[in-house]
Amino acid sequence: MVSGLVWKPWAVAKSCPRAAPRAVSASALEDLVRKDERPESPSVGRLKRRADFLRVAAARRKWAAPGLILQVAAQPEPISEAIRVGFTASRKVGNAVKRNRARRRLKALVNEMIADGANPGLDLVLIARTATIDRPFDELRRDLQQSLQRTKAAKKAPH
Repeated sequence: MVSGLVWKPWAVAKSCPRAAPRAVSASALEDLVRKDERPESPSVGRLKRRADFLRVAAARRKWAAPGLILQVAAQPEPISEAIRVGFTASRKVGNAVKRNRARRRLKALVNEMIADGANPGLDLVLIARTATIDRPFDELRRDLQQSLQRTKAAKKAPH
């Protein structure tokens, strides 16, 4: 037997009308519990247009660490509580396989620490370096944290 909690409420309503009210109420309760568990942190979006990358570079607020380069700019029209991040790796990093690996490592860093570590209303661009591929992840994490602090993009610690 299929549980109503696993299915989406509209799918349950179509397949089993008698179970639909229970499925809807259970999913609504589940959503309330999930909202209470989530800490209030800014959402993280992506920079995809070349014009956005150029605008961030033109702000000339950057820090180069051994594992990455961080560029920071304020958003032109701040989205409420949002941080946008872009990733780039030039051919200097290596072939396509190495560039993709470097970008994946930077994305993993962002998923781990940007929402809680950076101020909202900023656009960030992370540029991979040749060391990004082989650098230990703990050191990459330190590089990003130091870069956020040096560019004044890090959240201030509560006193």
